[in-house]
Amino acid sequence: MTFRERVLHVVSQVPRGRVVSYGQVALWAGSPRAARQVGGVLFGLREADGDVPWQRVVNARGGISTFKVGAGELQIALLRSEGVEVGEQGIDLVRWGWAPPVDAWPWAVPPPA
Repeated sequence: MTFRERVLHVVSQVPRGRVVSYGQVALWAGSPRAARQVGGVLFGLREADGDVPWQRVVNARGGISTFKVGAGELQIALLRSEGVEVGEQGIDLVRWGWAPPVDAWPWAVPPPA
């Protein structure tokens, strides 16, 4: 499975009403230093990729980074339609964050002991 395929698989598992960071996706996709590349994969989504819930990926502070590519307002609207509270300071990752089971993906980088 390529990095791109792993990223799309990880993001497709994020439940409605939850969010993850680009860095978390990179970690779970097996490339812990590839947060920017995760953004690139999501920015390059095509119709053939299906309904990947890209809106559920935010920056490490819970902020919306897609304003840079013209999708910030859309991302906020989609998250709010799922019940996620998006405030002036972004999203509370403690409340709205999600993590998969530890053994969810064999390629994921294991958490530190």
